[in-house]
Amino acid sequence: METPVFEEFDPASDCDCPGCVHWRRVLPHSRTDRHPAAHRAMILAAAASTALGVGHTAPAVAAPHAPDRPGLPAADEPDTPQGGTAPLHGPGGKPAVVKAPATTRAEIIKRAKTWVAAQVPYSMTQYWSDGYRQDCSGFVSMAWNLPGNEWTGSLDQYGVRIAKDDLQPGDILLFHNPADPEKGSHVVIFGGWTDYTHTYYVAYEETRPRARKQSTPYAYWSHSDRYAAYRYKGLAAGASGSDKPSEPTTATPFPGLAYFGPGANNKHVTALGRMLVERGAARFYTSGPGPRWTDADRRATQAFQQAQGWRGRDADGLPGPETWMLLATGKGKDIRTGAAGPPAPSSPSAPSSPSSNGVPGYPGRSMFRPGADNTYVTQLGRQLVKKGFGRYYSSGPGPRWGEADRRAVEAFQRTQGWRGGAADGYPGPETWRRLFA
Repeated sequence: METPVFEEFDPASDCDCPGCVHWRRVLPHSRTDRHPAAHRAMILAAAASTALGVGHTAPAVAAPHAPDRPGLPAADEPDTPQGGTAPLHGPGGKPAVVKAPATTRAEIIKRAKTWVAAQVPYSMTQYWSDGYRQDCSGFVSMAWNLPGNEWTGSLDQYGVRIAKDDLQPGDILLFHNPADPEKGSHVVIFGGWTDYTHTYYVAYEETRPRARKQSTPYAYWSHSDRYAAYRYKGLAAGASGSDKPSEPTTATPFPGLAYFGPGANNKHVTALGRMLVERGAARFYTSGPGPRWTDADRRATQAFQQAQGWRGRDADGLPGPETWMLLATGKGKDIRTGAAGPPAPSSPSAPSSPSSNGVPGYPGRSMFRPGADNTYVTQLGRQLVKKGFGRYYSSGPGPRWGEADRRAVEAFQRTQGWRGGAADGYPGPETWRRLFA
């Protein structure tokens, strides 16, 4: 049988497909203009020629592509194609050489927050000013301070596998699909559990349309059973390559936000108070610390948060995963002796005054918890009724937080297009702003 003849072709060098754009950026002076698809076609042609030469037929079978994550809300589940391994890019697109020193959990989260704050747009071909590619794996490469841009197929070599129960802020959850890397492959930075059930966690990630921080179901919105947890090998918190850091964070993991705030009475409040006293917060306590949450705990926590340079909702006086981690590991800055702490509220039940844009100031999450009883709850309920969500109230609204308030808030959040942990029925700063805008 006569061997078939295959013709090779070279597409124009100005092809704008993601692959060619990527390699023109990585190898700007390369003389190789051959399109990746043409190269693959040559390999397939050679294989087919060999098969035909020995008298076998090789029928071509087109692999169907399943719909990309069907049935999931677009706002929660990102579509994350990504680039491959590439160097950092300095001025003029030239590769930049950067050393990868040891880092800490706090530094990892801090770097992740810089992209979230800058709202870095998602792109698998563009590079941010720090030289890292603007996709999910470039985001983790940046946060881990790696010497180059990795991808989901190579990030695991920089970490060690850990169990779900060992996850701490700065670790990652990684899913790489080797069969089709652009179908499902993704990686996020673990920011801490949102509650004691460990069903939701704070995820830092680069996704379309931009970098975000969001409450996310464990392990992810889809392909949950395919994600694996990893800890950075260069973490300064423990021995390199060990999945058991020497700090007490594994012995005293963050119990969850539900254990702190008005009405809380448990051993975790006592532990928090003692750690705060060791860091310079003794002046806030006239007695204790004890198991019942008081305004002294809130003011002491807020003073510690402000000592780290945090402001606004990052210093609301309620301990989150990062606050707890810094206290438990002895990291971060102590509360300065003699520094003025946050003032005690003169009238904690008074409604917040309107800001310059007419929206009343957000009073904090602690005002909207089971057992809460204050005028902020009444103020919230009246605004919900005004916005058309009064059907959940059989009476009121009143000052005591109840299931009617939670269901009304949840309904409002869902009208904003939010799902999952973003629509849990508890008003955060953005819910408050939109409700009163």
